[in-house]
Amino acid sequence: MASGDFCSPGEGMEILQQVCSKQLPPCSLSKEDLLQNPYFSKLLLNLSQHVDESGLSLTLAKEQAQAWKEVQLHKTTWLRSEILHRVLQELLVDYYVKIQDTNVTSEDKMFHETLEQRLLVTKLMRLSGPSQEREIHPLLEMEKADVRELMPRSEDFVWMRARLQQEVEEQLKKKCFTLLCSYDPSSDADSETVKAAKVWKLAEVLVGEQQQCQDAKSQQKEQMLLLEKKSATYSQVLLRCPTLLQRLLQEHRLKTQSEPDRINAQYLEVKCSAMILKLRMEELKILSDTYTVENVEVHRLIRDRLEGAIHLQEQDMEKSRQVLNSYEVLGEEFDRLVKEYTVLKQATENKRWALQEFTKAYS
Repeated sequence: MASGDFCSPGEGMEILQQVCSKQLPPCSLSKEDLLQNPYFSKLLLNLSQHVDESGLSLTLAKEQAQAWKEVQLHKTTWLRSEILHRVLQELLVDYYVKIQDTNVTSEDKMFHETLEQRLLVTKLMRLSGPSQEREIHPLLEMEKADVRELMPRSEDFVWMRARLQQEVEEQLKKKCFTLLCSYDPSSDADSETVKAAKVWKLAEVLVGEQQQCQDAKSQQKEQMLLLEKKSATYSQVLLRCPTLLQRLLQEHRLKTQSEPDRINAQYLEVKCSAMILKLRMEELKILSDTYTVENVEVHRLIRDRLEGAIHLQEQDMEKSRQVLNSYEVLGEEFDRLVKEYTVLKQATENKRWALQEFTKAYS
């Protein structure tokens, strides 16, 4: 590699500033990356002389701009014809709505009917396409000569076209005034002359506001790029912070933390024992408040009575068992004794369970 391929620090910073000022879209590099790779910085600088800010070559960008101008021109032409066609359709719609409520003059009727007929014929002619004179359309099954026969009379058409200009101007003026009032409601109280003057300048005002919006978007984009750069820088700083914090913890915090931890553990142990004793004391207090001397005596009396009843029931059960053993070979009499034994046994178990519950409560 020749010595001329290397660049001095001052030259490297100059190249760096030129590359950063170009803001090539494919690149998202920091100053450190460009300083560490001076050859790549030179490559970007040379590349920026052949591409624009969007990354397209200068020739392709010029062709794209020319194509965009042509598209805008065709779009404008189409919009004009589309607006005119919609205005004509609205004239017909307004006419049919008007005739439902009021009577119209013969001139208005003739004007709108001629206009509708002319629009219909024009639409049919467009549907037929650039075909031959006598060729039949596959969908309409009509020849061009048939379509031309539907044309209104020439004198009616001339008269209609003379009036149409005024009607279209009135309709467009209403739409312009409506648009102005929507944009600036305070203009609703102005005269028609003032409204016309404001409408004349409305396009310039809207273009100015659109330019302001585009400028604001450009500024926002620049701010976003700056924010991304700052975020990348802050992220690198934050990534270095855990290592620094870990070193600080190892050198300062962990050496003196063992003794406070031991003291805190002893304190928590003593506090836990005190809480356990306090809970046991509350439990004994609740038991002493619940089971007084009178309650204990009553429970003891109930238990004695239940034990006596259980003893009697056991005696009855023993007698029943003996009877069962004596009359085991009997038929229906034996079944009756079995049922009686079952009832006595169930009653004994119930009383024994009640005695156990009172014993638990007493203890």
